[in-house]
Amino acid sequence: MSSETRFGSKVSDAQTDNQEVEAAVEEQPELRRSVDQEIQGKVDTNHPEARPEGMTLEGEEKFRAREAEIRSTRQRFDRRQSSDREERTREVVKSQTRYAQEEPPEDPRTKLSQEQLAEVNERAAQIVEDLDGRSRAGAAYRLAQKVAEGVDLLNAALLVKEEMYASPGVPVPTGTLEKVPRSTVDIEGEVVQLWDAESPAVCQVGLIEDDTGRTKFTSWVKSDPKLVQEGDHVRLRAVEKSWYEGRVSVAVTGWSQIEFPDRERWWDE
Repeated sequence: MSSETRFGSKVSDAQTDNQEVEAAVEEQPELRRSVDQEIQGKVDTNHPEARPEGMTLEGEEKFRAREAEIRSTRQRFDRRQSSDREERTREVVKSQTRYAQEEPPEDPRTKLSQEQLAEVNERAAQIVEDLDGRSRAGAAYRLAQKVAEGVDLLNAALLVKEEMYASPGVPVPTGTLEKVPRSTVDIEGEVVQLWDAESPAVCQVGLIEDDTGRTKFTSWVKSDPKLVQEGDHVRLRAVEKSWYEGRVSVAVTGWSQIEFPDRERWWDE
């Protein structure tokens, strides 16, 4: 069956139906996402708290990688964007590797003659005789180093003795407190005098003396110190230096310790 168009052309009914279908398809609007839908889609895909369900394969892989990174860096102390942690770690590893490859410095005692080495060991033993916790080998090493540099043994012994007395943990002679370049020192001596404190915040105040001189000490109530008596031989650990009218004194703080060497020696016996 056929029909005639308005221009006089004859067409079949099948061709007419196909043209009507094509025209209908062409008239359907193109489906596009709105701006809001586009934004919401990106949020759902990229948000760190989003769930992988419904994500594309690429989005799911990014999600898994982000979760793994968070777990690996959760306990990291330095999490700044400008952190140089990795760079500092590389420098430390390089420095340790370099030190491991370098040869250790030569022992200065090997440069001395047998006679010089014997004198150095003898002087070192004399230096550490009154120093608790200091080894003769360490003192001998320092002595040998100075002697090898050209310093005579007597002056080298004096220098090493001053250095070791100035090192932390060694009781400093009260006569040299002014020269010690530290605010916290250890001293040892006899309590020769105590007097009443003018302030209720002070627990005890008095003088401690050794062979080189005497100095004032103050114990504060807040420090909860041990009590001392006149005539006690005491060792004051980690006391703070202070100055009053041009004179140096020490204060017993909460970090300080008061020891009684004579009592400890009696208990050991």
